[in-house]
Amino acid sequence: MNPGFRGMVASMILIVFFTLNVFAKDYKASDFGAKADGVTLNTCTIQKAIDFISENGGGRLVFEAGNYLTGSIYLKSNVTIHLDYGATLLGSTNPFDYVKDKKIGWMSMIFAVNQENIGISGKGTINGRGFITANNMVAYIHRGIFTDPLKLDRPNETNRPQNIYFRECRNVRVTGITLRDPASWNQTYDQCVNLYVADEIVDSKSYWNNDGIDVVDCDSVEIRNCYFDAADDVICFKSHDAKKICQNVIVDNCVGRSSANGLKFGTVSRGGFRNFKVTNLTIFDTFRSAITFAAVDGGEIENIVVDGVRSINTGNVIYLRIGDRWSQGKKPFMRNISISNVYAEVPFGKPDAGYNYEGPVEDLPRNISPASIVGLPDHKIENVKLKNIEIVYPGAGNPLYAKRGLTSAELDSIPEMRTAYPEFSQFKELPAWGFYLRHATGIEFENVTLTAQKKDYRPSIVMDDVTGATFSRMRFNEPESSGKEQIFRYKSENVMIK
Repeated sequence: MNPGFRGMVASMILIVFFTLNVFAKDYKASDFGAKADGVTLNTCTIQKAIDFISENGGGRLVFEAGNYLTGSIYLKSNVTIHLDYGATLLGSTNPFDYVKDKKIGWMSMIFAVNQENIGISGKGTINGRGFITANNMVAYIHRGIFTDPLKLDRPNETNRPQNIYFRECRNVRVTGITLRDPASWNQTYDQCVNLYVADEIVDSKSYWNNDGIDVVDCDSVEIRNCYFDAADDVICFKSHDAKKICQNVIVDNCVGRSSANGLKFGTVSRGGFRNFKVTNLTIFDTFRSAITFAAVDGGEIENIVVDGVRSINTGNVIYLRIGDRWSQGKKPFMRNISISNVYAEVPFGKPDAGYNYEGPVEDLPRNISPASIVGLPDHKIENVKLKNIEIVYPGAGNPLYAKRGLTSAELDSIPEMRTAYPEFSQFKELPAWGFYLRHATGIEFENVTLTAQKKDYRPSIVMDDVTGATFSRMRFNEPESSGKEQIFRYKSENVMIK
């Protein structure tokens, strides 16, 4: 681990570097003629109000209690939309009321492009009514009046409106609001600088691809004290541009549930992710991994600290993966990762059963998958420290149901899957019930407890092509397994068990 990294993260000043002028004027949306009846389409009225405030020194556009129907609007510099308690920006259910921005290539209810000192605040709600809107779009596509590939009978993500999409903006502050039911992703901040998101409540599970929050190639970001219930990934960092990077990020005291992943880097990972500190994260009832870091498109992942995770009823806990999907000759890497103070419980059954949009029923047979750190032979994962970790698994891996043994032939038969979409279950049956480590160097386990509630035919930890691994203060709890070798080494060297 980079010895200067901890001090650097502790000293990073990631508080958003602005506060909108406390003396800026408040303007009531109703004074511009906005109707709170949930019927009148207010798009033009709201846009005229935003333009006026921006052109006259800035301020807050205040929405008092009521339902304000709107299509796409553009937030402008020095303007904050403020939603009083009981106020709702209600998305139109007519897809033709939304703009597909030419620069961004997506639809959204609220856009901002190349603006500064902007925000959304208050205790009100943004409700995209995405299920209705998306299905109305499906009807238009079937009638031939909108062109879309309609893969899996779903419109493309870009042809369904998000609630918020901000691109290349500076000094962005979004606090206190409730975000509900987008038709696509929920809130995206793309190539923004100085972003602060706090105290949000997100209910984003009305349609496919409903994420909690997506942060793309942004610099200097804080996400604090937010609650997310999402059909897709909860807190998702992406890198769409090979020449950009998502960096200098703090995530603290957030809770999330997903029918995909909790904290995720990727899947699109062209540039990379650098200098993150994530603390006090709770993930529950989540179909895939609590933590997924994926460098599969040539991206770089380095200097990441995750400290304090509680993962309950989650299909997988940790999945670190290097792939080579869309790298286009760029060499991916992942290094200097610290994950500490984790308590996790992995269920035997489907953890998101009963939610609106469940994760898929995966190809079987496959016993419960372990946490995994998996690089490639030519792109190894480097310098990962796991400290103060406790994971409770169901165990019960049954070789008569699905088997991957420890012979050279069986271990070598695990495919590399260089170009595959990265998911913890992509290799199907793996030979360990606790951790599977492959193509990695400089791995350190300290004070790690792995528990299987029922006997499993597999060892707890399997290493394949690992160089330099240290295991200290390890505890393995597995019924009927006295004397069992719980750490298995294959093609690995410089391994120390203390």
